[in-house]
Amino acid sequence: MTMLDRDLLAAAHEALRATVGAVPPDRWDDATPCDQWNVTQVLQHAAGDQLAYVAAITGGPGPAENPFTPSGRLDGAPLALLAPALAASALAWSTVKDDDPRVPTPLPQGAMPAWLAGGACALDAAVHAWDIGVATGQDSPLSPDIARPLLTAAGELVEPLRGFAYTQALAAQAVDDDVARLLRYLGRRPDWTP
Repeated sequence: MTMLDRDLLAAAHEALRATVGAVPPDRWDDATPCDQWNVTQVLQHAAGDQLAYVAAITGGPGPAENPFTPSGRLDGAPLALLAPALAASALAWSTVKDDDPRVPTPLPQGAMPAWLAGGACALDAAVHAWDIGVATGQDSPLSPDIARPLLTAAGELVEPLRGFAYTQALAAQAVDDDVARLLRYLGRRPDWTP
């Protein structure tokens, strides 16, 4: 992979948007696979991460709240928090050349090729869509077609972030599809339930 996958980024954004939009009103305090955070906090984290990519790409301001210490309190509708973050992210990515070798990111690794930086941003949105979806009884927003390129990006990104943004990988199982392989690589149990 050498080019920014704009379709993957759009699919990840849509997965997060659709999943958040389908959360029942009484499920925002539910536990998630991110064992320290409830559904509201995962939403705040995911929205903040998108704004962190915007800030890295544009040089503008970052998220108002630290994505790694989400408050768990929403002022307004959940989509009112998420929609502007996704719109700003899409706009920022529209300024990136598909083959740019050094796209700034908020990750400790810094600038990286466009395909990998975009994959990192898509990975964040898609996996947090999964976290919110499974926590609130929704079908998985991840498909093998989305998981496969995300797994390629994750293989290039995740190891230096273990213990900070990702936990230890779980052992793969013979029956795993691409979605399960991705989730296990990120330290998530594909069969997680609340």
